[in-house]
Amino acid sequence: MRTGLSSSFLGIAIVLVLIGCSASVTPTAPVSSPLATPPSTARLPGISTLVPTSQKAFPTESPSEISLQSFSLPAGSRPHDVAPADDGGVWYTAQGLGALGWLDPETGETRHTSLGTGSRPHGVIVGPDGAPWITDGGLNAIVRVDPVSRMVDIFPLPQQRSNANLNTATFDDVGVLWF
Repeated sequence: MRTGLSSSFLGIAIVLVLIGCSASVTPTAPVSSPLATPPSTARLPGISTLVPTSQKAFPTESPSEISLQSFSLPAGSRPHDVAPADDGGVWYTAQGLGALGWLDPETGETRHTSLGTGSRPHGVIVGPDGAPWITDGGLNAIVRVDPVSRMVDIFPLPQQRSNANLNTATFDDVGVLWF
């Protein structure tokens, strides 16, 4: 399963997903890094991808051109964090809806999975099991969503750890979740 995670992280390196960028943003000079972000003052709801036009996964020289592709998301989504899904989609936390969102970058299709009453999801990562794992401050819990059935498992923190201000988690090499 480690190979799947590596390819997921490689996917996010190849397609840098930015939150709230305008589709009209275009750099006026060559960019010094393929992962550089063009300047933007607009904060629009949605997900955008910044893609180097080079065919190489990690170009050794700066790409001469960068394209920006934006995706509209349902009103009120308020996307926050993103993670590459194993199926080629993009997981995102829809803070405004208390949901986990999924975007198909080929079609722009989205779907949402409700995480429960009071949910305020923050971070999302893909675990060694291929499932999205979410840190949820509203539920004061770690949440796992099955990518196929969309069943939601909630792992609440102990009562004495209320208001933990959960942000983003990570799995270590032996599969332990740290947050």
